[in-house]
Amino acid sequence: MSAKTNLKKSTEPLSCTRETSLSKEQFLELYRFVKMTRMFDEITVRLKRQSKLTGGVFTSLGQEATAVGTAFALEAQDFIAPLIRDIGAVFVKGISPRTIFAQYLGKANAPSRATDVQFHFADLEKGFVGPISHLGDMIPVMTGILLASRMKKENRVAVAYVGDGTTSTGTFHEGVNFAAVQKLPLITIIENNGYAYSTPTRHQCAADNFVEKAVGYGILGLSVDGNDIVACYETMKRAVEHARSGKGSVLIEAHTYRRKGHAEHDNQSYVPNGEIEFWAQNNDPINRYERYLTTEKIASEDEMQKIVAQVSELLESELAIADEAGFPEGISAAYEVFDNRIVKPAFKKKILEK
Repeated sequence: MSAKTNLKKSTEPLSCTRETSLSKEQFLELYRFVKMTRMFDEITVRLKRQSKLTGGVFTSLGQEATAVGTAFALEAQDFIAPLIRDIGAVFVKGISPRTIFAQYLGKANAPSRATDVQFHFADLEKGFVGPISHLGDMIPVMTGILLASRMKKENRVAVAYVGDGTTSTGTFHEGVNFAAVQKLPLITIIENNGYAYSTPTRHQCAADNFVEKAVGYGILGLSVDGNDIVACYETMKRAVEHARSGKGSVLIEAHTYRRKGHAEHDNQSYVPNGEIEFWAQNNDPINRYERYLTTEKIASEDEMQKIVAQVSELLESELAIADEAGFPEGISAAYEVFDNRIVKPAFKKKILEK
């Protein structure tokens, strides 16, 4: 598949970004979040190359609009289960950059205490459950949260972000099908970014579009240009209203593109020549949004540059705070691995004597 053909498929159907309920303040807030997403990723790549990080670095270059735009349509009580490339949604939900920097740097004050990296943790008060490596497994987790919310009579929506590779798994089917049957307010967002690691989308699904799967589950299916941040917001807003009003689950296919490999170690040798450059020049989500803001006279170049400067200062400050924290003691690796609340006295005495 050529780069040009892939681009055409990824932008159909186009959404009209001029039909939006966003205020100027919201437009600028969206811009702040989408720039923060890209600039944060640039910092983590820098740290990786300086050998200051352990583990993989997974950037969202080229698909930041999907995560930010959709999460921006949620309310505080709603839950998200993002993927490794959805850090923009994590920022929208209120997780601070310093917290994720601490994770990457393996600091003692990180949520996982250096037992894991990136945003592999949870903050239930903010409605955030971090990603895991098992594709599709967070969909049933979100259905469990929604079942509990129904019992508690809570007005909550839950979102599971998945990739095209996830749709080939049993847990995807089981989770989406269960939510559909139970009419749970689950929104599953399929980020069709062209590849499941190195497997092209056309080898994942025989249907022309993943959104067609919604028909089989009897739920609402929506398709959106994932590189149009305003279209992502408006599409998600419609999905949230549908789900929250008791009409059941929603499946959204966001057509986007991943311009970096699965992680920094992936050289993307499986990508056709010129495809990445074509997307960078013709369909970069941030460039598109900046053109939209200026064309529609929503924000000036000076206003946007001021936001960029503020975000840069914030991120460097957040990094410095995380970097100053200490590393965990070795013994903490055993914390929360075993249940140490009940220990036989004789055994406890022996441990203390050591």
